[in-house]
Amino acid sequence: MEESDIKNFLKIICSGLPVDPLPPKYERDPLIAHAPKLSPNLNEDDTVQAISNALRYFPPETHLELGKEFLQELNEYGHIYMYRLKPQFSIKAYPINLYPVKTQKAAAIMHMLMNNLDPRVAQFPEELVTYGGNGQVLSNWAQFWLVLKYLSELEDDETLVLYSGHPLGVFPSSSSAPRLVITNGMMVPNYSNREDYEKLFALGVTMYGQMTAGSYCYIGPQGIVHGTTLTILNAGRKYLGLEDLRGKVFITSGLGGMSGAQAKAAVISGCIGVVAEVSAEAVDKRKNQGWVLEKTDDLDVVIAKIRQYRKEKKATSIAYLGNIVDLWERLVEEYRSTGELLCDLGSDQTSCHNPFSGGYYPAGLSFNDSRELLSSDPIKFRKLVEQSLVRQIDAINFLNEQGLKFWDYGNAFLLEASRAGAEVRLPGEKIHVFRYPSYVQHIMGDIFSLGFGPFRWVCSSADPQDLEITDKIAEDVLHKLMEKNTGTRAEQQYKDNIKWIQEAQKHKMVVGSQARILYSDQQGRIGIALAFNEAVANGRLKAPVILSRDHHDVSGTDSPFRETSNIYDGSALCADMAVQNAIGLGFRGATWVALHNGGGVGWGEVINGGFGLILDGSNDAAEKVRNAIGWDVANGVARRSWCGNENAVDTIRRLVKENSKFKITVPYSVDKSQFK
Repeated sequence: MEESDIKNFLKIICSGLPVDPLPPKYERDPLIAHAPKLSPNLNEDDTVQAISNALRYFPPETHLELGKEFLQELNEYGHIYMYRLKPQFSIKAYPINLYPVKTQKAAAIMHMLMNNLDPRVAQFPEELVTYGGNGQVLSNWAQFWLVLKYLSELEDDETLVLYSGHPLGVFPSSSSAPRLVITNGMMVPNYSNREDYEKLFALGVTMYGQMTAGSYCYIGPQGIVHGTTLTILNAGRKYLGLEDLRGKVFITSGLGGMSGAQAKAAVISGCIGVVAEVSAEAVDKRKNQGWVLEKTDDLDVVIAKIRQYRKEKKATSIAYLGNIVDLWERLVEEYRSTGELLCDLGSDQTSCHNPFSGGYYPAGLSFNDSRELLSSDPIKFRKLVEQSLVRQIDAINFLNEQGLKFWDYGNAFLLEASRAGAEVRLPGEKIHVFRYPSYVQHIMGDIFSLGFGPFRWVCSSADPQDLEITDKIAEDVLHKLMEKNTGTRAEQQYKDNIKWIQEAQKHKMVVGSQARILYSDQQGRIGIALAFNEAVANGRLKAPVILSRDHHDVSGTDSPFRETSNIYDGSALCADMAVQNAIGLGFRGATWVALHNGGGVGWGEVINGGFGLILDGSNDAAEKVRNAIGWDVANGVARRSWCGNENAVDTIRRLVKENSKFKITVPYSVDKSQFK
C-alpha cells in the first residue's frame, strides 16, 4: 500500500463511528480462525439489556436495523462483536509518523493497539481477541472507531479513559499525566468469578483483557518464546543438572496464541520439543511460520521420532495433531511395555484459564465435534473436559514417579485439574499449593527476585533496520553490566540474555511490529532505555522507541498460582503490589497505564498492571525512564524481599547502597522453629 493510501485509511478510521450511512452488513470471514461460540445463558431481560447496551453507541434511526443484527450475533456467538463495523482495510502497526494526531504519544498508542489486531498477530482478529482464547483488545468494533477518534484528537494535557474497552471519554489532566488509563474487568471481589464474567461480557459491560492484549502491549509470540526458552534452560539446570539439553525431550501442549511459542523455544534451548494441538489450523499456521519444524497426526510416528532424535541428540520440534491426553497416555504405555521413559521435562500451555469455553478440548472428540458440543451442550462439554483433565494428571503422575519432571506453566492447568477431581493436591497444603510447582515457584521466581523480567521495546518507525540497531545497543549495555556483575547472582541471567539478543535476528522472531524482548533487571532496563532515547535524539534511530513489558514480571502481577506463587508469608492472595505498580507508574510519567482483573491463570485469579512509555529523545523522556522504570522493578523486588526471598534481599541491599533515594524496609530473619 502506498503511503498516501495508508494516510487516507488512517484518516478514515480516526473520523469516528461510520453511521451515516452505516457500512454494509458483513459476514464473518470463513477462512480465518474465530473465537468459540459462547453460551452465556441469558434470560429475556438480559438479552434486551445486552442489545440496548450495544445500541447506546448509535443514533436512534439505526436502532431497528442494528438491533435485529445484534440479536442475531448474540444468539449465534454469545456476544455482540458488531462485525459490520470491522474496517475493511489492513490493520497493522504502521509507522508512527503516518497517524493523524495532535500528540506523538497518541500515535504510539495507536501503533501498539493496531498491532494487537493485526491478523498475523491476533488469534481471533474479527472477535478482537489477541491471544489466550479470550484476551480482548476491545469488546466490540464500535469501541475501536471511538478510541481511535479520541486518540487522534487527544492533546498533551488530556487523558483518555477506558472502562473494559469502553471509551468513557477524554478528560483534562496535565502534561505529566498518562495520555491513556485502561481498566479491564475490575469487578467487586465477591462477584469476580467465571459465571458472572460470562454474563457481564455478554451484556457488554466488562471485558477480559488477559495481560498485554487489553493494554496494547502484545508483541506477538516472541515474548513467550523468550520466557519459555529461559524456563526450559533453567528447568534443565534445576531438575536435570544440565547446561546442555541435547537429546532431552520436552512434552507439552498448545500451539495457539501464546502457546505457539513452545516449539520454537524448545529448539532454541537445544532439546526435542513435542507439542500436542487439536486444531489443524493452528498446527499449519505454526508450521508455515517456521515455529514448528515437523508435524504428524500419528502417535506411532511421534514415538519413533522421539527415539530417533534422542539417539541423534537433535534439537527439533514436532507438532502432534491430536489430543495431549492421548500423547501422555501413549508415553505411559511405552514405559509399561519397554521400561523406557521417553520424556524428561513436561508442562502444559493450553488456555486452562478458560477450559470450558474453548481453552481446553476433551479427549475422544475431534476439534470440530468439540466446538459443536461446546455450543450445543456446554454442560456435557464441561464434564468431558473434567474427565480429560483427570486422565491427563493420572498419566503425568505415573510418569513423574518414573522420573519425569513436570511443572505448571501458570495457565491454571493444575488449578482446573484439581477442581475436576484429579489427584494433584498435596495433603494438608493450602489451596494454591499443588503436587507440581508453578514454574515461578521453582524456576522463574528467583529470577524475578533479582529484578529480571520481560522488558520490551517497539521501534515505531516499523523499520527492521531500527530494530537491528536497538539489538546492538542492548547487547552493548548488557555486556558492560555483566562485567560489573561478575560473581553475583545476576551473572547467569546476563549471559543468557546476551546470547538471546545475539541470536534474535537469526531466529526471525518478529511477527507484526518491529519489537524485541529480553529479560533484564533495573540497571539493565534503565541503561538500555536511556541509550535508546539518546539514539532517537541524535538521529541514529529514525523514530521514537516505545517501551513496555509483559505484566508477567517482577512487579506487574499478583497471582497465587503463578507470579506470586513463591510468596510464603501469607500474602500470596493479596494484590497490593500490582495495584501500586499501576498507580505509581501513572504519576511517574508512563505514557499509558493499565490495571486488569484476570490474566494468564484466569478471571478472578489475578490482578495485574501494565504500562507503555514513549522514548522521543527528549530530556523529559530520560527523566521518566529513571523514575518509572526504577519504580516498576524496585516495587516488586522490595515486596519479594519483605517476604524473605534471599535473592530479593540481596538485590534490595545493593540497590539501597547504590542509591540513597531508596529507603526500603528489609526484614530481619526469624527462626520459626522456636515458636512450634
